[in-house]
Amino acid sequence: MEYIKRAIEDIVLGVDKTFKSVLITGARQTGKTKLIRTLFADKKYVAIDDPFVEDQAINNPNMFMMLNQPLVIFDEVQRAPELFRFIKIACDSSEKKGLFCLSGSQPLELMERASESLSGRIGIIEMLPLSQREIDRDSFDRPFIPTMEYVQERNNTAKMPSNLWERIHRGGYPELQDSEVDWGIFFSSYVKTYLERDVRKLTAVHDLNDFRRFMVAVAARTGQMVNYSNIADEIGKDQATVKSWMSILESSGIIFMLEPYTPSVLKRAIKTPKLYFRDTGLAAYLTRWLTPETLAAGAMSGAFFETFVISEILKSYANRGIDYRYSVSYYRGKDKIRTRKNGETFEQESEIDLIIEENGVLHPIEIKQSANVTADATSAFTVLDRVNDKTRGMGAVICCCPQPGMLRENILQLPVWFI
Repeated sequence: MEYIKRAIEDIVLGVDKTFKSVLITGARQTGKTKLIRTLFADKKYVAIDDPFVEDQAINNPNMFMMLNQPLVIFDEVQRAPELFRFIKIACDSSEKKGLFCLSGSQPLELMERASESLSGRIGIIEMLPLSQREIDRDSFDRPFIPTMEYVQERNNTAKMPSNLWERIHRGGYPELQDSEVDWGIFFSSYVKTYLERDVRKLTAVHDLNDFRRFMVAVAARTGQMVNYSNIADEIGKDQATVKSWMSILESSGIIFMLEPYTPSVLKRAIKTPKLYFRDTGLAAYLTRWLTPETLAAGAMSGAFFETFVISEILKSYANRGIDYRYSVSYYRGKDKIRTRKNGETFEQESEIDLIIEENGVLHPIEIKQSANVTADATSAFTVLDRVNDKTRGMGAVICCCPQPGMLRENILQLPVWFI
């Protein structure tokens, strides 16, 4: 299969020249191994998920390091956490940069270990599935922000996909960009490998079928606020188990938890996070939406569209090496707002699907699957005016409209392919 150039390549090369080690994290099959072997063809490659190599690295790390000295790549390094101490020693004994390139598929756990053992010696980069820009071979690399400057620049290369729901259903794993690869077989193998290798490694799950049912229950709730009790009732487990398993999905890069925006001035803000699958293809497989057509017409189409948009926005930041976790949030408040539809007035809880904060400016974003949206969809944006130490900046409605436009002053209407 043709190698798809990754948007983060220049960031990886820059970190390799700046730090003694570089760590690339991300879920399985996001293309980490292909990337590092392409960029660092001059470095020795060691796959630690090979059973023999893993055994040597765990039981005799000193000898292992002697036999595999820099410049070296350690792929799936999380399988031998004992190596981090020896990598630190090797880094401290040399002034050279780019000694080690590490990769692994347990992002949160790996970042914690690397931060503890290699602080100041390692640059950490998160690698997500392919973005739509990468699939389209689009060189545009600015992180998404709803401003006129961004829209004008994005307009030069933005391209409407021929079938958006085919993209949403197929997902962003590199191997699936080959049309010859069967979607169902790929995800069946992916889930089996993930359960048997990552889940068993992370925790003592006695019955993998129970965890599989849990994954299906979570996928059915993508785009929703987390309700541990509801999931526990559905799968017949206690809430403590559900919370533990949810952390496994997060730590292995399967889901993302979007935290609520809860400044003290917004006293009625709900403080429950929302969960999103990182890849809509995997979520569609787990929830048995077997074709793009059934997904687009089904009851979960809105949730999948929102998941797709959130995922693409996060990729635009991750692909520039930016830690977005403290810059994105959502808002939902118990204070009621009034909206009009078909001449009637309705009251509902105020909600903002996504808030991007940049330099003290809050950019509110509403996500609508429809091609026709109105300014009423943004009525909740004004709640951010109450936040005294922040400024409400330009907001946007991201939808399936054919081209960018203005809904009202300071609020854009943007096609989803402008992300």
